[in-house]
Amino acid sequence: MNIQSQGNTLAVSGITELNSGNAGSFRDQVRAALAEAQNNIDIDLSQMGFVDSAGLGSLVALRKTACERNGRVRLINPSPHVQQILELTRLHRVFEIVRM
Repeated sequence: MNIQSQGNTLAVSGITELNSGNAGSFRDQVRAALAEAQNNIDIDLSQMGFVDSAGLGSLVALRKTACERNGRVRLINPSPHVQQILELTRLHRVFEIVRM
């Protein structure tokens, strides 16, 4: 996983799987990387091949963190499989999904 600071946005990329085995550490690492002045989180999902309910829960938790800072979480280029999961769980209505 790669984490880069871009002004008031934290950019996260290189995630191939988000499941019960790594969802907690993913959430904690992203939260720990957030600087005081950062309120937005961009998560690149283009390489993600698998996500389960724990992974979705970590995304929702990060959204809550961003909202508490008056920011947002954007999901960038979700893979077709992940897009399907987001639509089945209706999370595509909760997150801003961006195609670049």
